[in-house]
Amino acid sequence: MNQNRELKIGLVCAISAFLFWGLVPIFFKQLASVSPFEIVSHRILWSTVILFVALALGKRLGFLKYLSRKVLIALFFSSILMTLNWLIFIWAIGENKILSTSLGYFINPLVSVVLGLLFLKERLGLWQWLAVGLALVGVLNQLAWVGSLPWVALALAFSFAFYGLIRKQLAIHPVEGLFVEACYMLPLSLGYFYWLQAHEQMLFSNISTQIDLLLIAAGLVTVIPLLLFAAGAQRLNLNVVGMAQYITPTMSFIIAIKLYDEPFSAVQLVTFVFIWLGLIIFTIEGIVRGKLKKRVSNL
Repeated sequence: MNQNRELKIGLVCAISAFLFWGLVPIFFKQLASVSPFEIVSHRILWSTVILFVALALGKRLGFLKYLSRKVLIALFFSSILMTLNWLIFIWAIGENKILSTSLGYFINPLVSVVLGLLFLKERLGLWQWLAVGLALVGVLNQLAWVGSLPWVALALAFSFAFYGLIRKQLAIHPVEGLFVEACYMLPLSLGYFYWLQAHEQMLFSNISTQIDLLLIAAGLVTVIPLLLFAAGAQRLNLNVVGMAQYITPTMSFIIAIKLYDEPFSAVQLVTFVFIWLGLIIFTIEGIVRGKLKKRVSNL
């Protein structure tokens, strides 16, 4: 009974996290008048503050004493990838490219599989190769008809996949890892604030109270879903988390078309269809493989 309760809590937390992330484009759309660099700087500042308070209240700041040099170096590079991903994402929302962000996060799991093959020597089965191949056809479809690659989507997919590759190899809690990453970027953010103030370009405290509150809330928008995700991931197996992650780009897709009327051409539809087919095959293969492993372990 207790195990079922834990699974229910995990499912609620994980789904809540992905729903929250799915609504994030609406939040950052309200900040379209603010430079993506200033938004990201505030996101880093307030995330650092909130995470510090949360870790201090939970008496978990002691983890800093046990971080090895290898982990600290790895987190430095992951912090750069995290910041780059945030910048591209927020810029894309301001430029009415939410569909591109949706495509990027649909592609991401397949890019992660390829990176696992290249850097972790993981092997791909026939169905996984087929899934990656379908996604590649989708990308090449846009190149053939539009004459350019979906750069925003690919930049988001690859930056987040490389971020995940680094974090996958580190034995550190997601919240603690994000705190260290934010601390690395904090001096850069504070320096940027100083530069904006010196050149009288700081929008914080100079436009409206609403904008100020939204910029501060960027920290909560970052931390809350991460805490929910961490709570969910601890209680669920990877297959369930893997399936639930598609909630976020699906919501972004719907928001882009229904709420913000972003243009959606036949070429884009074909691209999405190929990637969706790849994800369906990838997900089903993962579920089947997981069940087979479970059966073998029970023998």
